[in-house]
Amino acid sequence: MLTTYQTAIEIALRTLTIYLVVLAGIRLTGKREVGQMTPFDLTLLLLLSNSVQNAMTGPDTSLVGGIVAACVLLIMNSLVAFIAGKNKKLRHTLEGSPTVLVHNGKLMEACMKRENVSLDEIQRALREHGIEHVNEVALAVLEVDGAISCLKYDDVGHAHQHPHRLRFLQRHQ
Repeated sequence: MLTTYQTAIEIALRTLTIYLVVLAGIRLTGKREVGQMTPFDLTLLLLLSNSVQNAMTGPDTSLVGGIVAACVLLIMNSLVAFIAGKNKKLRHTLEGSPTVLVHNGKLMEACMKRENVSLDEIQRALREHGIEHVNEVALAVLEVDGAISCLKYDDVGHAHQHPHRLRFLQRHQ
């Protein structure tokens, strides 16, 4: 019985370590919305999950070992989400901050490069927002969830009617 508890604790510690390493790795690789995942992103995610499985459970392939690993992952995810919800600094560290991609109709190429966002991705986001050309954009921002938000000059002109837009613009200018 002692061996079972020792094994469960070892699996829990291994899983905790892998969770933190993968979380840090995903955070460092940049922002990408799940719906915007490329086939390369999906392949990486699938291979990553398969590659860390044995590191979490070690030689234990039992049902109990899998349950311990799954429970630790679920608990850690809930705990991190809870703490990040209460702590702005941790949330910023884990999620990052929005990045301006287009400002006053001009592409911010250094920001695009840093965030690994292509012109094609920006053009797709513009089309999704009903915008034909970059020069019509007052502001396009890569949000922390990987989505690209776009504001046309018309939206900026009506910002006084929408205080949240005005605050958004003031923060990103």
